[in-house]
Amino acid sequence: MNFVFSLGRSRALREPQGIKVSDRILAEALRRSGLRQELPRRTTRQDCANAVEALLVFGYLNKLVTLEEAVDRIAASPDSPVDAFVSLIRSVAEKIEDGKSNSA
Repeated sequence: MNFVFSLGRSRALREPQGIKVSDRILAEALRRSGLRQELPRRTTRQDCANAVEALLVFGYLNKLVTLEEAVDRIAASPDSPVDAFVSLIRSVAEKIEDGKSNSA
């Protein structure tokens, strides 16, 4: 996620950025996306962030999202990384749900 985040921010700001995305940003994005409720109640912030990363890797490996699309979504909200990740999380989650309903 750090590579995608740095690349998206670099593209948006037109200046190289070597930054990491914090667990706090990913956990908040998970909450705002509406998917936090899918995890156990006492899940830590770090585990929520790990769940976001796992979801996005799953989406990438299953060709539900490309690196380019992920970078574009991050670049689209340079002032709000949480909003950028909410958009990305929702996009992948919706594509997973669409795949489930199409195969049923």
